[in-house]
Amino acid sequence: MGKVYKIFSWNVNGIRAVVKKGFLEWINDAQPDILIIQETKANRDQVPKQLLNLEGYYQYWNSAVRKGYSGVATFSKIKPLSVEKGMGIKRFDDEGRILITKYSEFTLLNVYFPNGKKDDERLKYKLEFYDAFLEFAESLRAKGERIVIGGDVNTAHKPIDLARPKQNEKISGFLPIERKWIDKLLSKGYVDTLRHFTNEPGLYTWWSVRARGARERNVGWRIDYFFISEDLVPHLKDAKIHSQVQGSDHCPISITLEF
Repeated sequence: MGKVYKIFSWNVNGIRAVVKKGFLEWINDAQPDILIIQETKANRDQVPKQLLNLEGYYQYWNSAVRKGYSGVATFSKIKPLSVEKGMGIKRFDDEGRILITKYSEFTLLNVYFPNGKKDDERLKYKLEFYDAFLEFAESLRAKGERIVIGGDVNTAHKPIDLARPKQNEKISGFLPIERKWIDKLLSKGYVDTLRHFTNEPGLYTWWSVRARGARERNVGWRIDYFFISEDLVPHLKDAKIHSQVQGSDHCPISITLEF
């Protein structure tokens, strides 16, 4: 067996909150080789000490200019060859939504895509972010890099990816224009890792805390994904949703790559 990468992604909905809910114990148990998290809602100096002192991981943080908002972090047992923040577009990079870690076998993009539910302005921002991001990912591929995209995409792709598609057709997160972007991504030669293995329904990664008992009843959405460029498919061994893991309104997802 060659080199194995167990990569996890989790929108933690506030790093300070999730640390109080067993996050460190979960890391200890799951033992990801690389863990990417989204919606940290904290600057590095606000992160609980016990997490900053976590043994065995290199840590990289990208926080939003606005306090307590957005933000991503990457934890890696393997030291990346390089680490970059953002795409080089200020109005997107100010929100701390992207971390790029490069490894010898692939380039990992940890992304927290915008939510478009607030108003038309935010929906427009989300769609523009989508387009800029795809262009950015394609520019890396043009240099011969193999790409792993992981994170909270904030859109359910197909009716199978949410419990109530009919009721949500006019809601951001399941609008035809948002879903079309995922179609476009796949048409460019990226693969939805979970759907590579299964077409099973009822596989969700987010449950509204506003809807009573949504998680217990599994009235959810699949809005967290790992996409990989086609040239990594021969190395893809596994893709999972870890819906039993509590601590956030999202649950972790994972893939296993073997080289």
